[in-house]
Amino acid sequence: MTSALTRITILSEFREFIARGNVIDLAVGVIIGAAFNDIVKSLVDNVVMPPIGLLLSGVDFAHLQWVLRPDNPLTKANELVAIQYGLFINTLIRFLIVAWVVFLLVKGVNAIRRRDAATPEKEPSAPAPQEALLMEIRDLLKTRGG
Repeated sequence: MTSALTRITILSEFREFIARGNVIDLAVGVIIGAAFNDIVKSLVDNVVMPPIGLLLSGVDFAHLQWVLRPDNPLTKANELVAIQYGLFINTLIRFLIVAWVVFLLVKGVNAIRRRDAATPEKEPSAPAPQEALLMEIRDLLKTRGG
């Protein structure tokens, strides 16, 4: 009986945790971030790097590496040991693009917040004649004690 009650309590706590706005916002952010990462990877690998490679005499950055120990064709095991700095350059360019987009997003959000903070709040408008009359009646009743 206690274990069933414990499970119900845990499930209700979990439901409450999931229902919080922050958790849902975080989940949406992670999903969109993963999709954005794929877009940026494609942008770097298929749009940005080919012209850069063409400018550098047809170099494909993805294949740039310093071979520390070459592959031995006589064995079936892959023995190649290399520092793949070309892939690192691609990843660095990808990071810079993501950082730039995030910077622009934060800059936009901050501009909207500053604009909203700069706009003065409207003063409450004068009450309608019916409301003013009702407030007078209320005040009179308060002074009479009734």
